[in-house]
Amino acid sequence: MRILVIETATAACSVALLQDGAVVAQTHEIVGRGHAERLVPMIAGLPGEGRADRILVDCGPGSFTGIRVGLAAAIGLGIGWQVPVSGYSSLANIAAATFAAQAVAGPLAVVLEGGHGEVFMQIFGPPPALSAGPLESLTPEAARARIGGMRAAGDGLRWLQFDDPRAAPHGALPRAADALLLPPELAALPPRPLYGRAPDARTLAERGLA
Repeated sequence: MRILVIETATAACSVALLQDGAVVAQTHEIVGRGHAERLVPMIAGLPGEGRADRILVDCGPGSFTGIRVGLAAAIGLGIGWQVPVSGYSSLANIAAATFAAQAVAGPLAVVLEGGHGEVFMQIFGPPPALSAGPLESLTPEAARARIGGMRAAGDGLRWLQFDDPRAAPHGALPRAADALLLPPELAALPPRPLYGRAPDARTLAERGLA
């Protein structure tokens, strides 16, 4: 089975084709904004223009706009290609990549920028289960206290002034190709937004008015 992975939930924008437990092709850029403009050309540049038997997309948490861009593209392609679409969490993606790259016995705290002066944080146990604690939106002070003596990863660490040798690279962002490292149960989320907190703006459907 060939899987197209779409990653637009954070400042990173990336796509990857996975097949038989390997990465066939990938593209990864740090774009900040402009995911909608970059995503389609990225997919088109993959072998076979990204055509796959299944689509996997980052549902968040992260940027509200970025999450919606990725989900809209994934669901649209899924309808057009008549293939299933499922999701994963940006925090689980970073956790899986960090455990794979470093000797982390666990647990691991993953922290992403959350907006409004807060950060998204989730604590993961080591593979193969990669068990996940609750997703929280916390002030930097609360997140720093929660981390305590744990290892930590994610771009949200800079908001915590977390200058510690136990930290993974502070710029850690999810990559589409790293979805290969996720256990099956963490790559089978429903394809709907995982905001982490209430969005600033909501569609009529999200407000129950449509």
